[in-house]
Amino acid sequence: MNRTRSARETVASLLTCLLFASFAQAQATRTWVSGVGDDANPCSRTAPCKTFAGAISKTAAGGEISVLDPGGFGAVTITKAITINGDGTLAGILAAGTNGMIVNAGVNDVVIIRGISINGANSGLSGIRFLAGKHLHVERCTIYNFQSFGIEGANAAAAEMSITDCSFTKVGIGIRVSNAAGNLVSIDNVRINRNNFGIDALGGVTNVFRSVVSETNQTGSSAGLVAEGSAVMNVSNCLVTNNSIGMEAFTPTSTLRFSNCTVHKNTTGVFVAGGATCDRFGNSAVFGNTTDISGVTTLRAAQ
Repeated sequence: MNRTRSARETVASLLTCLLFASFAQAQATRTWVSGVGDDANPCSRTAPCKTFAGAISKTAAGGEISVLDPGGFGAVTITKAITINGDGTLAGILAAGTNGMIVNAGVNDVVIIRGISINGANSGLSGIRFLAGKHLHVERCTIYNFQSFGIEGANAAAAEMSITDCSFTKVGIGIRVSNAAGNLVSIDNVRINRNNFGIDALGGVTNVFRSVVSETNQTGSSAGLVAEGSAVMNVSNCLVTNNSIGMEAFTPTSTLRFSNCTVHKNTTGVFVAGGATCDRFGNSAVFGNTTDISGVTTLRAAQ
């Protein structure tokens, strides 16, 4: 009796080990997608998957999905730390009527999205929705033709976003920052053109550097850069032109600071709500707007 039970326990242990080993093999550190791949494949270099959604279940947390050759790789929901890398080829997502990417990861997870073209086909909702995670890094991406947002920070808890070398065209709002206290957002070298709004921060601290925000005049109340709620927005070395409102501190509790910027040819250059804080640093130029400054008589000049 004891020998039989011992043998059964040994077999059960071996089966458990084999199960975990099989799962570990399925969860590769690097997987691949291809325009001519198949999601039934193991997503290896020689047998790639067809979609990001097919590859993500076969990629270990902290791993990377790489794009082998040009293709459209479908919308995807990300629930763990991962890198999706489209560098070196044409890596696209067509997201008609839906969101391109949803990031709903763990509290300590870092998600990196690099080199992806995300097209909403004029009916998509948001290019990237950031619901949860520690840090979302978006680099060298092109996001266009979405009705709601290019990148939407919809996180309820404090999180970080860094957005670098990206462009946003024909979306409702280029970048939206949630009102979660403690948000920290860095935006560097982005181009935001022909949207209803450019960058809208509802809370936390948003730093915008070396960027161009233009033609956000598709509705009468459109604005290029907006700080509202408890948001602090720091803007440096940027061109803000051809918008209904160039920059604004929209609510009494919001803060806008800008330095070495050109605010030109907007209907209103800078709007500051009563009670809001707006500091003008360095050699920023606010000129050639229909109304240069509205809501306050002069801007505070902080050196």
